[in-house]
Amino acid sequence: MTSVRVLGYNIRSLRDDPAAVARVVRAIRPDVLCLQEVPRFRGWRARRRALAADCGMTVAAGRRACGLAVLAAPGVRPVRREFHLLSRAPGLHRRGLAVAVLDLAGGRRLIAASTHLDLVEGPRLRHTGEILDLLDRARRRYGAPVVLAGDINEEPGGPSWALLAGRFQDGYAVAPDGGELTFPARGPNRRIDGVFADAGIGVAGCGVPGGDAAPEADYVLATDHLPLRADLRLPGA
Repeated sequence: MTSVRVLGYNIRSLRDDPAAVARVVRAIRPDVLCLQEVPRFRGWRARRRALAADCGMTVAAGRRACGLAVLAAPGVRPVRREFHLLSRAPGLHRRGLAVAVLDLAGGRRLIAASTHLDLVEGPRLRHTGEILDLLDRARRRYGAPVVLAGDINEEPGGPSWALLAGRFQDGYAVAPDGGELTFPARGPNRRIDGVFADAGIGVAGCGVPGGDAAPEADYVLATDHLPLRADLRLPGA
């Protein structure tokens, strides 16, 4: 079995404390970091590279549009990347999907994807269907299992979440390990961030890391979302 730690994190365009974001990430030590609301305006490329360096990682996938990125730790080798713009919703932010194909230790390959869905239910549900189609295509193209992390902007039981959970394992629901609620960072009362893994991937644990694993005092300094960690097990090559 190959172990891989995936972290999903909405960093609010680094408008709060970028150093706190990096401290949180370094403490949790993910192999793969799926980010939402990455800086996308003035100096965005340099700020993204600086954040990756501060976290001890490299940029594996992502473009300026939509504020999405996938970062990889040392020892995780990016081999392909894709970026997809989802269909337009007039008057709303453009949404997308960042995809990184990664070679891991033990000869295993993983497709890691990051997304940030809309606040409005109709476009959110339509985009969820588009994401599932794109990930099906990537799975066939690269012959590897998929993990998707994102800010769903919807709680479990909603139609978009149900669609995702019907095709993937909802990490926290399968193996809760840590906190459940992810938003807002100060006084969380909603679970709107998720890590979703293919059925062939073992989920050892998923949740918001507690004080033994990350500097919780930094959570409220870093951004308005809490980080969501998933420890996964990939079957042997």
